[in-house]
Amino acid sequence: MNSVNKITCAIKRALVIGVASSAALTTTHVFANDAEESKVERIEVTGSRINRTDVETASPVTVISSEYIMQSGFQSVEEILSTQPSAAGMSLGSTSNNGSGGSATVNLRGMGTQRTLVLLNGRRMVSSGTGADASVDLNTIPVSMIKSIEILKDGASAVYGSDAIAGVVNIITKKDFEGTEITADGSQTDKGDGTSKGFSILHGREVAGGNLVVGIQYSDRGEVMQADRDFVEPGQSSFIPEGSLGGLVPDGNGGFKERDSSYDYTEDSYAQTPNKLLSLFSSFDIELDSDTELNIDFMYTHRESDQQMAPQPASIMLDVCQEGEDNIGNCLNTKNPDVAPVIPVDELEYRRRMTDAGPRIYSQETDTYRASIGIKGYLEDDSTWDISATYGRNDSKDSVQNSINATAMEQSIYENQALWFNDCSAEASVPTCQSIDNDFLVAEGITYTEENEGGNEQFILSAGFSGSTESEIGYAVGIESRFESGFYTPDELTQSGDSTAAQQDATEGDYSVQSIYGEISIPVTDAFTVEAATRYDNYSTFGGATTWKLGATYRFSEEFMIRSVAATGFRAPSVSELYGGNSGSFDYLTDPWEKNNDGQILVNYTSDADLQAEESESFTFGAVWEITDGLSTTVDYWSFEITDAISRVNVQNELVKCEAGDILACDTINIDPTKAKNGDLTTLTSSLTNIGSQETSGIDWNVSYRGDMFTVALDTTYLLEFKEDDISYEGTIDGNMGGYSKLKANFSVNAAVTEDLNLLYNAQYIQGMDGEYYGDNFTTDDVIYHNASAAYHVNNAWQVTGGVKNIFDTEPEEVLGGNDMGTVPNIYDVVGRTFFLTTSYKF
Repeated sequence: MNSVNKITCAIKRALVIGVASSAALTTTHVFANDAEESKVERIEVTGSRINRTDVETASPVTVISSEYIMQSGFQSVEEILSTQPSAAGMSLGSTSNNGSGGSATVNLRGMGTQRTLVLLNGRRMVSSGTGADASVDLNTIPVSMIKSIEILKDGASAVYGSDAIAGVVNIITKKDFEGTEITADGSQTDKGDGTSKGFSILHGREVAGGNLVVGIQYSDRGEVMQADRDFVEPGQSSFIPEGSLGGLVPDGNGGFKERDSSYDYTEDSYAQTPNKLLSLFSSFDIELDSDTELNIDFMYTHRESDQQMAPQPASIMLDVCQEGEDNIGNCLNTKNPDVAPVIPVDELEYRRRMTDAGPRIYSQETDTYRASIGIKGYLEDDSTWDISATYGRNDSKDSVQNSINATAMEQSIYENQALWFNDCSAEASVPTCQSIDNDFLVAEGITYTEENEGGNEQFILSAGFSGSTESEIGYAVGIESRFESGFYTPDELTQSGDSTAAQQDATEGDYSVQSIYGEISIPVTDAFTVEAATRYDNYSTFGGATTWKLGATYRFSEEFMIRSVAATGFRAPSVSELYGGNSGSFDYLTDPWEKNNDGQILVNYTSDADLQAEESESFTFGAVWEITDGLSTTVDYWSFEITDAISRVNVQNELVKCEAGDILACDTINIDPTKAKNGDLTTLTSSLTNIGSQETSGIDWNVSYRGDMFTVALDTTYLLEFKEDDISYEGTIDGNMGGYSKLKANFSVNAAVTEDLNLLYNAQYIQGMDGEYYGDNFTTDDVIYHNASAAYHVNNAWQVTGGVKNIFDTEPEEVLGGNDMGTVPNIYDVVGRTFFLTTSYKF
């Protein structure tokens, strides 16, 4: 066994033995600053609106500090959150090349990105992306402005309203900053690609008696090509550059033969997508008088991102000229075998990989703005009041170069049959052997650049009051009014269905919601505290929703406490779910009739303006134990259940049942079984309804030790169950749902070698998962990613940090039917060993 395998096995055994010795419990680690822990003034913690002195509440919260973020070499919020053991399922990020639109998202518990609420300084962020989005694009939040990230791993609709079903991510920004800090960073893989660089400037000073902080951050992420990674096998697509008609291809002698080749689509596709971000941000805090504070925040982010895929696979259904019908430019002449194969059918499918046009280049330019103003007042009895207004807006323009006009291509084929169906080696059949090239495609109006635009808008007014009685009963009440709108306007050719890409209707709509909430914390005894919250939200779309939360903590001693929370929650349907119209999606499906074997099948997605809200119930129970000085552990059991989930019927299951003779299943997905037997799934439809359900449960376990020199942490999540629409996914992985590993863990050791030198080692463990594709069962192996870094303070002002991610260049596991590169990129690292260097100077 070589040294790499020995180290990997040793760490794997340590992780597994540690978990087994604690009854397979899981965890999430709290990376807190000592300065933060020593504060005794009343503060508001994520998950509660009551100002309190004790940061330990009934709800489990993880805190990630800016120091840990910098030393780990994280360059985006998505990268930070995706490595958390509590993240699962499918999300978008830097390695999402197909269909991401350049966005980055977080998926807590694998319950869906739309069910994780993202806050900035305790207030909602505007949905962002390419338009009519249901989640926040994490690219919009610059890492350099982050003081800490708090992750609430509990349902919180009774506190924050809609979307906080799986949990809350609250990003806290730097304030009360004085001086100037300049930071530059860069990274590159050991293969010499994926070169990324960036810089930030943060400046804070006293202005007019208040603290003004302004900052700018720029980052440029470099691309990695799929074909440049050894683990990526050549793609095999039946869409080939020379084209095929009815499954036959030109034989080079003026005739036709069975297709005996395929196309490798990995040569033109990104493994890591390029991305440029420019962010401007500022905050201003001032005491208007001795008991009133004013806070103003502003943030702007401009994103330019690209994804690149193989040239468009064009599929054109051609009408065949019938007996007595001459070829007059509107049908295919199959009577002459030198032009097309003689096949007695009414229509034939022509397939061609449009290499003549070039690769599909998806580009996005987005602008996201957010401004917030708040006034907070303090009364003599330590009660506080606050009012705030928040406005957010996201504008996007996206394009797809080298798109194909299917209508123009069909007409060109009818009018130039000899050219399209013969190659230049058959010169006797083609008097003037002109090849299909880009000039010809442009002249025929076949290639074009798809232009789309979209956006999101949000406006919130809120007011609250928080205080406590003489008996230390804490309370908070408040009201809120929120307006949300979104739109997405596809290219006209896409809307009309003339493109070879999936047809898509325009989306546009808005809604408003008025809310009232209340919260209370009652210290029944010195050891026993009960917490309760309730909230009512009235939507202009579906009506009202009432949610509640009931929690408690009991301290057996200063060192040991138990905690529990039961809560209800809801998620309101988004603009795209309500007003999205019809849109096409190429889903990874298995055709039970075995006529469509390329993995992706076009499905027509439909929305519904009458959708109702999802409802949820959650429960947590856990313990916090400080074993000795510096050694502590937390254990939390958690469970979530969603009913009336806004979901699409499981198309794969319905296809299987339809093929088996279930007519109701055929009707549900709108297909004719007779046509399906011949490979015609063109009417395949997936409708949005309140038909779905989710059930998930697990255990989080955290052990941490803080000594004079070392800080050691083990952070694990053990997934007991994940069931969606009565199908179990725990311990499984596929290209649609993503990965639901039963055991995920992060192990870290932070060593203060000297006053100036700090070393960090981190291991990320993902237990193997099972999968099935086209009847083939497979199992992925356990994976450990090793990362290490060193931070050195040259002097009091200058710090240099360098490190390596994925030290042993661990390749991703093969996933049959994976959504890209034969794997699932948001679960496994597809980039490989990466070196990073960061330097910062403060004066």
